[in-house]
Amino acid sequence: MEKNVIIIGGGIFGVTAALELRQRGYQVDIFEQGTLPHPRASSTDITKMIRGDYGADTFYTDLMHEAFAGWDKWNQLFSRPLYHQTGFLLLMQQAMQGSSFEMDSMAAMQQRGYPVQQLTGSFLQRHFPQWSAKQYPDGYYNARGGWAESGAVVAQIAQWARQAGVQIHERTAPPALIEENGLVRGVLTPRGQAMHAAHTIVAAGAWTPAWVPELQDYLTVTAQPVFHLLPKDPTPFHGDVFPGWSADISRTGWYGFPAQADGIVKIAHHGVGLVQAPDATRDVPKHYFDALHRFLATSLPTLQDAPIVKTRLCLYCDSQDGDFYIDHHPDKPGLLVATGGSGHGFKFAPVLGELIADVLERKNTPWAARFRWRQPDKPRFEAARSRSF
Repeated sequence: MEKNVIIIGGGIFGVTAALELRQRGYQVDIFEQGTLPHPRASSTDITKMIRGDYGADTFYTDLMHEAFAGWDKWNQLFSRPLYHQTGFLLLMQQAMQGSSFEMDSMAAMQQRGYPVQQLTGSFLQRHFPQWSAKQYPDGYYNARGGWAESGAVVAQIAQWARQAGVQIHERTAPPALIEENGLVRGVLTPRGQAMHAAHTIVAAGAWTPAWVPELQDYLTVTAQPVFHLLPKDPTPFHGDVFPGWSADISRTGWYGFPAQADGIVKIAHHGVGLVQAPDATRDVPKHYFDALHRFLATSLPTLQDAPIVKTRLCLYCDSQDGDFYIDHHPDKPGLLVATGGSGHGFKFAPVLGELIADVLERKNTPWAARFRWRQPDKPRFEAARSRSF
């Protein structure tokens, strides 16, 4: 039993941890209430942004430096590339000066030798013509960034995990934790089978607060709107002239991606969101549609008539301070949490598994202290996240 691990949840935290722990010799079982990738998991969609631009919070910039190397390595192992380095375009509605998310990000990137180009003169109009240059007189382009096919990445890692010997139990009702004398010793399956393990990891994303009610005051489930648009001619929105972007994101919340192979252009909002239960069914509210159309009219006028062919609400497991929770439960030995993606966790996929495994084994890692079990004093937003809506 000493080398047995049970993981509850098969999102990006769960599957990367499972693969890494299996490679370290553990017997690993994942319990997933849906299929992998779970259709309502935050890591499931056609795309997720891969960026190292974090304003003055260079902790994440440096962690992303390691993750970039991991994405490059994974691309060599995937049957086809799932990470696309088309660059990342950060736009501002005013001149960059003083301290702003974009200014601090550009400075951090320059200090680390990343290839950034400030949008001076006619740079935006010449290189990225779909944007309204008058609306965005400043910003920068970072060639070291892009996007990943997130749902496909989860599916691929799950396949690797299965091939390595991880047992993945899909479409199962949630098991119950087995607690004996203050210790968590595994789970009781819906069929009444006791499965004992030295370690149980709750990596259930938006469902985590229900599993670990002690964290309900510090983890909140929020839903963010996602729109899929289908322009009549997607060619002007291919990645070479329309890379992943954020449009003064700390103020507007809007960000998006190049056209996919089927022509879909995804645009989403990274803001306050809607507080809701993870299993609640809810449509994207009308005010988000109205806000999107206003944004397109002023920023991307050639997209304003493109039909919206799909919407979804992306579920965030928001921590109160925007940092992940990856730590042993202080009062329940045998239980570890790996959660709190807060809308920006997926991009770190190549390093998450190793980080979670190191924490489980109580190894020294320069990253773990930031993600320790804690009770934050006051809410704190990620610098790229808008306080609107």
